[in-house]
Amino acid sequence: MSRSYEIRVCLNTACGLRYPIMEGHSFGIRCPHCLGETHTILKRNISEQNEPDKNNENTMEEKMISVLVDNIRSAWNVGSILRSADGFGFSHAYLCGITPTPDQDAVKKTSLGAEDFVTWSHHKDAVKLIKGLKKTGWKVLALEEHERAQSIAAQKLQLQENTVLIIGNEVTGVDPELLDLADEIYFIPMRGQKRSFNVANAFSIAAYALVEQTL
Repeated sequence: MSRSYEIRVCLNTACGLRYPIMEGHSFGIRCPHCLGETHTILKRNISEQNEPDKNNENTMEEKMISVLVDNIRSAWNVGSILRSADGFGFSHAYLCGITPTPDQDAVKKTSLGAEDFVTWSHHKDAVKLIKGLKKTGWKVLALEEHERAQSIAAQKLQLQENTVLIIGNEVTGVDPELLDLADEIYFIPMRGQKRSFNVANAFSIAAYALVEQTL
């Protein structure tokens, strides 16, 4: 479906805000900053940049890679994770525990339709799920600070079998029993004073490290 947006500029010379809105959207015709009158200076169609290329084969298809999102509280983080999962060619998202699903509008608002391309399922118990995947030959990775963890920046990862990457709760991290089941655990080196990234950002970093050799 073809969609377009407008770039508008505030006519108030003391303001002059320049900003985009979807064409035909009533919210934003008035300047969001000073509520002054605005005018459209250009229009662009965005269907080409947002619709998937039907001729582009997924290079990850032969090696299925999924993400397991366990007990993430924030719908915004979940939506962002789904969007990144699509961008990096992940095939499925296992949404576990209290993790909100795309049935919630807040997830959809952040995922921007990625849930239409990354299949997803909800599971109450991530430990039971991982035990089942391991029985069928899946490789289990986890992203967490842990005594077994290796720096993800120093690894040359090869996806030679179906793989699932576990990310855990924003505060408590990955469930200890999931860590016990993980074949490998990775951490992201930090150079500043904080000890961790936002969980959605951390997933994007790890996802790139996992799939860069197949892109």
